[in-house]
Amino acid sequence: MPPPSHPGPSDLGAVFKAYDIRGLVPDQLDEPMVRAIGAAFAWFVRQQTEADRVVIGRDMRESGTTFARAFGAGVRSEGIGVVDAGMISTDLLYFASGKLDLPGAMFTASHNPARYNGIKLCLPGARPIGEETGLREIRRRAEELLAGDRSEVQQGTGNEPVEKVDLLDDFAAHVHSFVDVASLRPLRIVADTANGMGGLVAPKVLGSLPFHLELLYGELDGNFPNHPADPIQAENLVDLQRRIVETGADVGLAFDGDADRVFLVDEKTVPLSGSLTTAIVAAALLDEHPGETILYNLICSKAVPEIVAEHGGTAIRTRVGHSFIKAEMLKTGAIFGGEHSGHYYFRDNYRADSGIIAALVVLAVMSKAAVPLSELRRPFERYSDSGEINSEVGDASAVMGRVQEHYATRGARFDHLDGLTVDLGSWWFNLRPSNTEPLLRANVEAPDEGSCRRHTDEVLALVRDIGARRDSEPHEGDDHDGT
Repeated sequence: MPPPSHPGPSDLGAVFKAYDIRGLVPDQLDEPMVRAIGAAFAWFVRQQTEADRVVIGRDMRESGTTFARAFGAGVRSEGIGVVDAGMISTDLLYFASGKLDLPGAMFTASHNPARYNGIKLCLPGARPIGEETGLREIRRRAEELLAGDRSEVQQGTGNEPVEKVDLLDDFAAHVHSFVDVASLRPLRIVADTANGMGGLVAPKVLGSLPFHLELLYGELDGNFPNHPADPIQAENLVDLQRRIVETGADVGLAFDGDADRVFLVDEKTVPLSGSLTTAIVAAALLDEHPGETILYNLICSKAVPEIVAEHGGTAIRTRVGHSFIKAEMLKTGAIFGGEHSGHYYFRDNYRADSGIIAALVVLAVMSKAAVPLSELRRPFERYSDSGEINSEVGDASAVMGRVQEHYATRGARFDHLDGLTVDLGSWWFNLRPSNTEPLLRANVEAPDEGSCRRHTDEVLALVRDIGARRDSEPHEGDDHDGT
């Protein structure tokens, strides 16, 4: 019997992103597509490595079990074995890839709503795979398989026996190795895991330490019945903030769905930005390892390189995105890298990111300082930032060019490491095009909240005015494809 028909391979364009694969289930992502992607990944692994197995993990989303089986069937159709790591966090998958020296696939849609799922892929040693480092080739191969008669993808039942591995205890011990566990003091912690994978990982990592840990929404439930697992949105911190006040907790931890990001909230319920956490972790690591290199992406606060220099380290500015951070970390040997979005990378974690490692380092700093987090944070918090604000524009490159012309008359300094950065001395901003949407992402930093607000309004008004004028007028050479 011929294999069932399937929508054309053009559908893959909707789910292959710059750094991962992600889409609505089953509208954009279904089992036949996942099986083809599994076969394509195994084909790519054979071209790049000598690995004979792929380690597969998944988060708590309902489609994760069937998708992991379908992906595994595709992998096995290429003659490569499967190691099933079960239900885990994304940083645990990276740890498994590093420890076992195997390529890996993690089924998750991170902070996205319940109807989404996706795949994060890596090569042995947790080496990243992004659009420029393999995703294009994997997509092209999957398109070939879906467009053909699919005889190349064997229709396995998904129930064939596979090797299983449980690395949760090993991962907890690995996280503990980043601090002096004996020096930790009792702290009262509330962790809102939002029904995501933090509900599995946080108790294992933190429960054996001298902390009083209380979980909010620790039940694993991919429907997210309490609130979205997106801690970067202020409304999703409300329950955690309330519980911090009710219990007199020293600190709150807010996890995203796959638990690779953890945001900290101090005892006065004020969240720490990714830049602030980057600065605290960098200082702590440099105090233990003098002279090391620290990476920070270009939308981090300029407090980060200042603090790195004060602690005797070398700060290197990078593009936004995990593939760029990890590549630079390999090139420079940097001990740590941080992103304003809340991703934290550690050389001794196979250069992969882990929010819970970063959180534990901050808890260790709190233990040593013996002061509240609201006080500990003050020396690291030197400027005010806008957060990331999106503006819809038709031609991002043209808008950035006009913005640069505008500020050139004011003596600004420019660079194009990632989008356009404009430095006016006392304040600066960055504009970056979205990889997938007709958006410009703006980040502004200034000395204080009032000036930050004024400069943010100024930049946004300029961007939106230029964008609106370009959208309403034809221009020679404009790209009308919407890409």
